[in-house]
Amino acid sequence: MRRRDFVKAMGALPAVWPLAARAQQTERMRRIGVLMPFHTDDPEAQTGLAAFLQGLQQLGWTENDNLQVEYRWSGGDAERLRRYAAELVALAPDVILATGATVGVLLEDTKTIPIVFAIVADPVGRGFVESLARPGTNATGFLTFEYSMGGKWLELLREIAPDVKRIGVLRDSTLPSGSGQFGAIQSVAPMFAAESSQGARRRGSTANPSWRLRSATSCRRSISNECSSSKED
Repeated sequence: MRRRDFVKAMGALPAVWPLAARAQQTERMRRIGVLMPFHTDDPEAQTGLAAFLQGLQQLGWTENDNLQVEYRWSGGDAERLRRYAAELVALAPDVILATGATVGVLLEDTKTIPIVFAIVADPVGRGFVESLARPGTNATGFLTFEYSMGGKWLELLREIAPDVKRIGVLRDSTLPSGSGQFGAIQSVAPMFAAESSQGARRRGSTANPSWRLRSATSCRRSISNECSSSKED
């Protein structure tokens, strides 16, 4: 994910803040939990967080005035992430800001505290929400990019190679995220008289030899549908 997109998403998060909390800001000091999978000194994360706090201030919320913010930075440590998630939930904040994989950990600990997320490629595929239109859970937020982008990838590929009829999509089969984009590719493929097929790949490994052979012999072009942002997980 590009740095400016991350900052933009973080700055826009206050716009989807729970309305009840925004409407009652004069009653008492509100508390926000912030769970980040990054290191504290991560410059991109700090810039995004600054944009987030600025957006809150524009809505009348000022840290250490009518707002208390509890920060937790896991630094990429899975065990620390789970511990910090439990700590934040125990504090019973009014809402928790989460990014990427931190959302799933928080949803294991609470079904009631509102969770607002950014930098999630496929919240439906990962089970964070039931659908984009109706989340159906205590989580909501912003996607890394819309599912329809998958169809745009295919459209662009056809512009580059208009005679292609068979297209391979290489994605990590161990991750549920990305299924939305692959579904979009499948839905538009018939419009271009093209056939799409999926190749499985596990994280940290090279592509399956049989898939590499099939790609070379059967598929003329391919689309990589793996997680496009290292910031998500």
